[in-house]
Amino acid sequence: MPSPSRRTVLATGSALGGTLLAGGLPAQASAADGEARPDPWRTVLADADLVWQRMPATWHEGPFLGNGFLGSGIYAEPGAGTSAVRFNVQHSEVQDHRPEFGSLFGLARLPIGHFTLEPVGTITGVDWRLGLRDAELTGTLTTDRGTLALRALVHNDRSVLAVEVTPSAGERDFRWVFHPADAISPRAAFRPLPDGYRGNPPAEVAEHDGVLAAVQPLLAGGRHVTAWRERRRGAARTLYVHVAHSYPGTTALDRALRAVRAASPLAYSALALTHRAWWHAYYRKSFLSLPDARLQRFYWIQLYKTASAARRDAPVMATCGPWLESTPWPNTWWNLNAQLEYWLIHGSNHLELDAITWSLSEFRDNLAKETAAPYRADSLGIPRTTDPHLVNGAAGTLTGYGVGIPGQDPPTPEVGNLTWALHNVWLSYRHTMDESILRDVLFPLLRKAIAYYLHFLEPGPDGRLHLPATFSPEYGGNSRDCAYDLMLLTWGCRTLLESAELLGIDDESAPRRREVLARRAPYPTDENGFMIGADIPFAKSHRHYSHLLAVYPLYELTGRTPEERALIERSLAHWVGFEGALQGYTFTGAASMSALLGKGEDALKYLGELMSRFVRPNTMYKESGPVIETPLSAAQSLHDKSASPGAVRSASSRPSLPPGPT
Repeated sequence: MPSPSRRTVLATGSALGGTLLAGGLPAQASAADGEARPDPWRTVLADADLVWQRMPATWHEGPFLGNGFLGSGIYAEPGAGTSAVRFNVQHSEVQDHRPEFGSLFGLARLPIGHFTLEPVGTITGVDWRLGLRDAELTGTLTTDRGTLALRALVHNDRSVLAVEVTPSAGERDFRWVFHPADAISPRAAFRPLPDGYRGNPPAEVAEHDGVLAAVQPLLAGGRHVTAWRERRRGAARTLYVHVAHSYPGTTALDRALRAVRAASPLAYSALALTHRAWWHAYYRKSFLSLPDARLQRFYWIQLYKTASAARRDAPVMATCGPWLESTPWPNTWWNLNAQLEYWLIHGSNHLELDAITWSLSEFRDNLAKETAAPYRADSLGIPRTTDPHLVNGAAGTLTGYGVGIPGQDPPTPEVGNLTWALHNVWLSYRHTMDESILRDVLFPLLRKAIAYYLHFLEPGPDGRLHLPATFSPEYGGNSRDCAYDLMLLTWGCRTLLESAELLGIDDESAPRRREVLARRAPYPTDENGFMIGADIPFAKSHRHYSHLLAVYPLYELTGRTPEERALIERSLAHWVGFEGALQGYTFTGAASMSALLGKGEDALKYLGELMSRFVRPNTMYKESGPVIETPLSAAQSLHDKSASPGAVRSASSRPSLPPGPT
């Protein structure tokens, strides 16, 4: 076991500090002058590789490949587990375009389809390794007729799924078969269809000068296309697959064909060279070692997963990332999921994956349309769910907007989501100190997010400024002085004042923001700690820490005084004390809050709960369908724990963890 003095700690951007190792070898890993130097990245990544010695039965057991756009999950074909292997083909840009049916039906991510690798014989054995460092799946399938040696990757730059299979003599006639999926929102399997909604017509498969393509027309116009070709080189056969989406135009077919024709002349080994170069450089931007081998492996798998699911110019991750499976959540969620998905990029020095900052900037005009018409001149908001262009689809509803009006809109005026998303942008600024993020994205967008709140603040008989009823995500019921909103409003006003000073801006709204900070209603509390709002105590099991944002991740309250610390401890214990509805990210939030308080043992206990109760064998996570934010936020909890005052003590006196993913 490494001693605590040899641990490398990452900066997290929290109130706790730390030391970021970005580029170069860790000092403790360097050999003496004149000796060969070990490569710690190669060592820790090889130790974290995922290995299969039996066929994975589902998406949350199998290997997964991706580049932020194209994704493939690999597992036994349902109902044909000993005769075929599924290579799912999904893409983060492929969606419907019928806003009149809302974000979860009319703008939903659409399933594309899958290939089956069908051996000649019956599958009798599997020996696979997902190599994190190279981002490749390698290994063999054994059948009663022979073996199939395979290598697979989703190319980082070309966005091509390449699978090379080298069969033994008895398996020479294996085949690939593409199965187009029905182009209907996955939510249709979980909820009633909206009136008038129907699925898109079937895909049409045709050959185009040696390249096959499945063209999926969309009722709204546009299309998505899956193109593929198989090439033989000696005994090896390589499948090349590309997906393209176009709306409202029909350019997807030409683009997909071009991509396959450009990649297929290259042998798999040639593609792998450039692919590996990107991934090797990616990992070397930071390094984190942990004294618990299981947690260290989990951490590095999350870094792999994030780079497989995210790119700066890719859509903000849907709840499932690019690996769309059966789910009631086929789009992007903004009342927790998107924020948690991207926290680990900051401490791990991977701002090249920051899709939130890019998307909020690129599609800011759509955010104005999500507030009611009287407020659009100076306000922005983001609803609970959107498509990749930050469109909710509420324009086709009776209200005509997605963000509710405090005190007016039933059932759930959920107002704070944009402000919370902009906290991620603030983290990106603080980690890069790139003034353009502050000047061009954070400050102008946060001004309008906070301006929306200011329309509704009202003085009460106590002389304080109060918010009319709004909704705390997922708890149920609207409340005046909702903690979720008061906490975000406070952070937003303070951040705007600090930003104006940093930018040298004479902001005419500064006096109003100072007034809000001086006069806003206090956060509602009772004998159990923070309440949901002035009208609603925290009195039932609730997975979300929407009423605790001032503690984490905003760090507005950190336990500076004995009274403040006691309030945080009481609130945390009361929140996790209701067992029934707790889910995985409950325990990542509790771990990070415990780290803030210097309670390393508690943080480790909560992470142990997550690993033993919720994390699936390949480190994915499920609530009805894939929900990617929880394991990714656990990696940030490890950042927070590593930087906590109790980290060194916990490193040498940690409790044992229950068995978890292999």
